[in-house]
Amino acid sequence: MDADVTETEMFSTQTSSSGTGSSGTDRRPRAIVVMGVAGSGKTTVAALLAGRLGASFAEGDDFHSPANVAKMAAGHPLDDEDRWPWLRGIRDWFAKELNEGRSAVVPCSALRHSYRDLLETAGDVRFVHLTGSYDLLRERIQGRAGHFMKPEMLDSQLAALEPLEDDEPGFAVDITPRPDQIVDEILHRLDEPAGTNLTSANPTGAAVTKTEPTTEPEDH
Repeated sequence: MDADVTETEMFSTQTSSSGTGSSGTDRRPRAIVVMGVAGSGKTTVAALLAGRLGASFAEGDDFHSPANVAKMAAGHPLDDEDRWPWLRGIRDWFAKELNEGRSAVVPCSALRHSYRDLLETAGDVRFVHLTGSYDLLRERIQGRAGHFMKPEMLDSQLAALEPLEDDEPGFAVDITPRPDQIVDEILHRLDEPAGTNLTSANPTGAAVTKTEPTTEPEDH
């Protein structure tokens, strides 16, 4: 973990000196992570959001190594040794897009504060946490054909989830409405300051039950 903190600090210093994009206006490029557990609709919402913003889009799962995909397909949760290279890949892609003056959107679980800290070193990053009831999340996972994420892994993700804190740049959005309505809310709230992320609480709290943070992120 200490090595990753050091890398985070070094990368943040490098990207902070790269400017705010080619436009130099208030519409400077930003990176948006559509986060949440499996079944929350991250990919659907992120793709729609990217289209509405005219931003670049990349599927977060595509940054996983073949070994990670095989491990999850076999029903085994990833550990941090698996996750750090994946997160660095997303971070580096964000940094490239931002440095070239493009906004970018990626769906990524980003369950823990430490994971989000690493992603933030790409530059101007916002997090949109999609939340919903346990029953809805599990129903959606069970309805997906051919996806490597198994329904039984939802419990481990919920146990590992560390919801956004008030000082993190982002907010929570309920997944009950249609995807286009969710995107409407996101666009309306993108410029909210940190500290307002809990104003769109999900009705059950099932997907955002907070766990006590640990020095080293636990396997999940």
